[in-house]
Amino acid sequence: NCSMVLKTLHFITRPLSDEEGNFSLAYIITIHKELEMFVKLLRAIYMPQNIYCIHVDEKSPKDYKAAVQNIVDCFENIFISSKRENVVYAGFSRLQADINCMRDLVHSKIQWSYVINLCGQDYPIKTNKDIIQYIKSKWNGKNMTPGVVQPLHMKHRTQVSYREYVHSGMSYVYPTKNIKAKPPYNLTIYFGSAYYILTKEFVEFTLTDARAKDLLEWSRDTYSPDEHYWVTLNRLNG
Repeated sequence: NCSMVLKTLHFITRPLSDEEGNFSLAYIITIHKELEMFVKLLRAIYMPQNIYCIHVDEKSPKDYKAAVQNIVDCFENIFISSKRENVVYAGFSRLQADINCMRDLVHSKIQWSYVINLCGQDYPIKTNKDIIQYIKSKWNGKNMTPGVVQPLHMKHRTQVSYREYVHSGMSYVYPTKNIKAKPPYNLTIYFGSAYYILTKEFVEFTLTDARAKDLLEWSRDTYSPDEHYWVTLNRLNG
């Protein structure tokens, strides 16, 4: 019952300030378990002027998917990703899930400025207004995707080819004996967090630029590519 959801969970139903009302954020949330935790997270970050793409792991139980769909159906600005992945920890599927949501978000009617990605076990310690004011400070027009040149102890992640294994409740990434080719365009690979705050312009660039597409393809058989993909692209000249 949607009116019950809004009332009992105390979802915020109008912008809390003009500043927030004029600055829409997009969120990507990848989830696979613990419905209650997801609802608490959603309630904490929800604002009617924002937009939310939820990626539900294709391996999740049917009743979990149905429950998430029931909640999402109560809101015009929350939707489930149009393409869903069998997400494997440290696998390419984790990066692909974010990209699936990005493809949906760039066609949204809501004119968002930045996208933030989260997982179902995250929880904010700042308000929506705090986050906007932080973005508007020294980060105005910039991406937040910190990182360093690929450290030696991380080299194995991109030197050999990795595969995802998904079968009967088991999923993991394992290395093969195949040596990978060097990155396209002789790119310097950087490593950092899988989590980011990215401008809409940068998202559009990653979905259309040839270098971004080729790096994505090259990253398909690397270990935890979400920890090098965004941070490497953000350090391209220009």
